[in-house]
Amino acid sequence: MIQLGIFSTLTAIRQKKQGVYLVDDDGDEVLLPNKYIPEDLKPGDKLSVFVYTDSEDRLVATTVRPKILLHEFACLRVNQVTPFGAFLDWGLEKDLFVPFKEQRVKMKEGQSHIIYLYNDEESDRLVGSARINRFLEKENISVREGEEVDLLIGKATPLGMNVIINNLYAGLIFKNEIFQNLDMGDRIKGYVKKIRPDNKIDVSLQKQGYGNIEPSADRILDYLKVNNGRLGLTDKSPAPEIMAICQMSKKSFKKAIGALYKKKLIRLEKDGIYLL
Repeated sequence: MIQLGIFSTLTAIRQKKQGVYLVDDDGDEVLLPNKYIPEDLKPGDKLSVFVYTDSEDRLVATTVRPKILLHEFACLRVNQVTPFGAFLDWGLEKDLFVPFKEQRVKMKEGQSHIIYLYNDEESDRLVGSARINRFLEKENISVREGEEVDLLIGKATPLGMNVIINNLYAGLIFKNEIFQNLDMGDRIKGYVKKIRPDNKIDVSLQKQGYGNIEPSADRILDYLKVNNGRLGLTDKSPAPEIMAICQMSKKSFKKAIGALYKKKLIRLEKDGIYLL
């Protein structure tokens, strides 16, 4: 059976006026419209395609990669709101439907939301949901403290930024540990800082302890190289100024310049740091 919402490798079997029909190992067929057919595709060739349903609920294949796959999270923009629900841009011709029952707040055109993609069993359609908490794993936490993880940036809160970790878990980056501009939908690397007894996960954008010295030192060296060998900061500079220029905490900054000084790569003056 051809599965919706993922990429499947199917076999081309016959050409028709509207496109090429592809078949899986069970003999189930799906149409690949003409606009997506590779020039050299021949009967018997295999092709990786994404399968979803068109506006008439017919299976259709495409070689275009959407912004979200089945059982994944992504930040999507609302294209249209109708009496039935909202339709979001997920990179395909037919927008992704998010019914009202799957909206945390009433969606408006032009807004962006973190969405989870699932297959609605009743309608056998791919549907988006902004009620993401019920799709996040809360019991079986497999990541470990200090582990590098993939992050999807969510909404800002008074405490910091909500994130989704490895497409599985909810996490939080505390406000006082954010040293760069972050926008909802950004995908970046981070590190598990702490797993609390209730399985809530604190995340950092920097390695903890001395593991953060090397990338921080490299960032300072890069700045010096493109700014005539001078950085107008010292270990006495205010933390907000260090954050604005170097995108790191004052603690990381002081450790980094200490390491660079010991390696005799920089010299420290009252008016700043100089590259040797």
